[in-house]
Formats: sequence, C-alpha cells, structure tokens
Amino acid sequence: MKIARIDKHKVVVPMKPDTVNSPAFDHDKGLSEFDRVPKFILRAQTDDGLVGIGETGRGAPEADVDQIIAALVGKDPRQLDLHGVAPRNAAYGAAEQVVFDLVGKAWGVPAYKLLGGGYRDRVLVDYWTARRTPEDLARKALEGKQKGFHGIKIKCALEDPNVERVKAVAQACGPDFRITIDPNTRFHKPIHAIRLARQLEGYNIEVFEDPVPKGNLDWYVLLRQKMNIAVALHIGAPAQVFEAVKREAVDYLNISPGNMAEFVRCAHIAHAADVPIWHGSGVDLGIMDTSYVHACAAAPNCTLASDIVGNFLREDDLLLEPIQFENGHALVPQKPGLGVELDEEAVRKYSVK
Repeated sequence: MKIARIDKHKVVVPMKPDTVNSPAFDHDKGLSEFDRVPKFILRAQTDDGLVGIGETGRGAPEADVDQIIAALVGKDPRQLDLHGVAPRNAAYGAAEQVVFDLVGKAWGVPAYKLLGGGYRDRVLVDYWTARRTPEDLARKALEGKQKGFHGIKIKCALEDPNVERVKAVAQACGPDFRITIDPNTRFHKPIHAIRLARQLEGYNIEVFEDPVPKGNLDWYVLLRQKMNIAVALHIGAPAQVFEAVKREAVDYLNISPGNMAEFVRCAHIAHAADVPIWHGSGVDLGIMDTSYVHACAAAPNCTLASDIVGNFLREDDLLLEPIQFENGHALVPQKPGLGVELDEEAVRKYSVK
C-alpha cells in the first residue's frame, strides 16, 4: 500500500453569527476576524483505495503544505514512524492526521489505539465564547447549558466588566456551572490578577488561563501563592511542560502542540507531576477537532474540559457526520482511523483561491 496522491483544498469556514463577541467588543480584531484566516484540507488516496484526511491550523503556508505532500506521496503509511511522519513545519499536524487515518483503516483500529490506547471513551468539553457584556454572556452560557455543557470558557481583558460577567452567568446557570477565564495574558501583571481573583472568590471559577505574560514563570509561582483560583498556562512543547511543572508554576495545563503524538508526550510529562490537563484549540473544523478527541482519549490526565467546540460555532465542520456529544462530552470515535468522513461537497462550497 502506497499513497498515490494527495489533494489540497484551501478553505475559509466562517463562524456562525453571534458566536464570538458582543457587538460592543468587535473592535477586538484578533477575536472578531480569526475565522477569516484560511486552512488547508488534505485528502490522500492509496493505490488500494483507502482515503485519509487531514486539516492544517489557521494560516499554514501553502509551501509547507506542498512540502508535506511531496514527503508523503509514494510512501507506505504503515512503514512511517508514527512519532514523526513528515517534515516538522506548519502543516505537520495535517500530515499526521492523514497517516493515522490511513494506518488505522489499514489495521482496523481507531487512531487513539495508535497513540498507546484509550483511557476514556468520552472527553469532557466546555462551551466557548469571546468578549461579551454581562447580560449577553449570561445568555450564551445558558445556551451552552441547554446544549448539555457544564461550563463555559470566556475571553476577556483587564478593563472588561469581569466581576459582573461572572455574577450574571452564576445567576443564569446556577452556582455549579464552571467558568474558565482566559484573558490571553491581558491581566498584564500579577497584582491585577490577584485583585480580580479575590473579587471572584465564592464563584465557580475553574481556572485563570494565561492571566499574565508567559515568559516569567516567577509570576505564575506568585499567583499560585496568592490566589485561591487555579492557574494554567496554554503551551505546546514538551520542554515548556517540563519547565512549568518543575517550577511548580501551574495547577493545570492547556496543551495544544498541533499534533496528536506530541500532545500525548506532553500529557505524560504533566501526568508524572500530577498536573491535570485539557486540550486547547483554535476553534477548528471537524477533522482537527476529531484528532483532538483521539489524543485526549490517549492521555491519562486529560480530565479537564477541552476546547473541542468548533462544530457548534463554525458554519460547517466539513464532515459528513459531526462529532457526537452527550451531556457535555465528545464521544471518542470507534471506527478505524479518525473515524470520520470528509464532506466533499462542503469542501467545494468553502474553498477559496
């Protein structure tokens, strides 16, 4: 069996209306325009008729995609090293998905089995939105609760009405509904995060993710000493995970290295230090989200709610059948490979030049 050809499709799939910011925060271009950045969808076919699919992260250069294709065409995917299937460039994650999909189908096993086996058959997931007014956030949180989620991750900045937001969510969804607060380092200094944390004591705050700039782990050590709210870093490299847990700078970790095997490696480092983790995302499409589900299944300490909600927020996930959810959990596919099929008509619809 050899990969005979790989077709690439450059796509832009917008977010659904009313999924990101309240209109008052649409000036935050990093959040209001991220869905306009293209991705590439790969469709590989072997000489014996198997099809494998992959999805790049946002903004992967086409030259990197072409390098991946050149590296894989003509190869037997079963003979590739599953811990390093192609050149490590910005499109590597899509190459890994293609190979795990093909090898899983060839051997008749789901992708998580190729990552070392499953620790769970469902992955906890929270709802997601960006910067909103308190009333608007309460509405979105209730929308998530009605869809079966038990928590929500929100974006924010220091100048936002964060205390009012949390109070509004608690009133709308009850005291047990989790809130993950992610300012993307825009609390700026530990004193700002500490002050806010003290104002939010008594509410169900799951974690402050990346509250301050990530280059100074001393600040994170200080936050853990001064706050009663858990602290997490969003990182993606084994060396970063090792340094964070060695310094005791985090309670939790959000890990998203861009490929499945690296996620599992990072997870085991954190697991050795008894640090729970979740899988981050870029609010992605269905193929990449499915790869996250497989990776989470293979990570012993992936017990926190992951960011696998693209199929709720994008106009289309480009899959024939979406990821299945039950009671705030993504069900781990049990079919061979990634266990999902590409909706080629949808790919054509969202393709761009």
